Amino acid sequence: MVQRFTTRSAPVGAAALASALAVLAPAIAAAQQPERVEFRSADTAGTPLTGYLYRPAGPGPFPAVIALHGCSGLFSTVDPARLSERHDDWAERLVRQGYVVLFPDSFGPRGVGSLCRLRGPRPVTVGRRSRDAEGAAAWLAGQPFVDPGRLALLGWSHGGTSVLSTTGKDPPRGAVVRAAVAFYPGCQRFLADSKWRPRIPLTILIGSDDDWTPAEPCRRLAQRFPRMIDLVEYPGAVHGFDAPAQRVREFTGLAYTASGTGTAHVGTEPKARQEAIKAVKLQLDRALGRR
Repeated sequence: MVQRFTTRSAPVGAAALASALAVLAPAIAAAQQPERVEFRSADTAGTPLTGYLYRPAGPGPFPAVIALHGCSGLFSTVDPARLSERHDDWAERLVRQGYVVLFPDSFGPRGVGSLCRLRGPRPVTVGRRSRDAEGAAAWLAGQPFVDPGRLALLGWSHGGTSVLSTTGKDPPRGAVVRAAVAFYPGCQRFLADSKWRPRIPLTILIGSDDDWTPAEPCRRLAQRFPRMIDLVEYPGAVHGFDAPAQRVREFTGLAYTASGTGTAHVGTEPKARQEAIKAVKLQLDRALGRR
């Protein structure tokens, strides 16, 4: 049965309300650094990749989330030795909820720093990154602490677009990817591709004021596949609205933006962030069978 999802939920009991409120709190500092792991992409070259693994305590097996970074990569611009604050915040939150989280690094092993301002042919495409996600799913499915029948995809911007690319393909053998969540992806290419269709339930979270990857193509894509795509649109939110605490600022020199000028706005929208935190938890819990 296809499950429909909206942030406007029915009234809940006291216990459920307390659980939902706890989700809104900022993620606490990591008790330990993520484990660096190695696996291979499912691309034709079998490219060796590095991933950063967060695990709940205990032997499991746990459901797992494959999380795909955006065009600027995995790491913090302030401390390149650490994952960005957004990635770390989401990882710690999901781990506390009982999920294994794996961040594949699609850029570093290929000698790429950022794609955000790179025009023309790109050394790492969303198609290649979808193969990276497949390789990550296959690797997770082989770990004793992961339930191979309960995997999900999560991605932001370029990673969200890569999530859409991945959902249009059959999952790797032995790994059951049950659902996907994409933050502010570029939907235009899939809207223009008459052969693309999502093979698993897909949730798209996007700001109505996003001037980097606009909402309109995603609206039209959701209308085309109403039984498979849930679009959640946040009024007043721009690109990167789910970051923990990032003031909205204008970025210039970007390779591809809605206006074609290379200018877009990025930053936190607190209400949208809170709603997205609840939306992701509900979607993953429902898809992966958690209560």
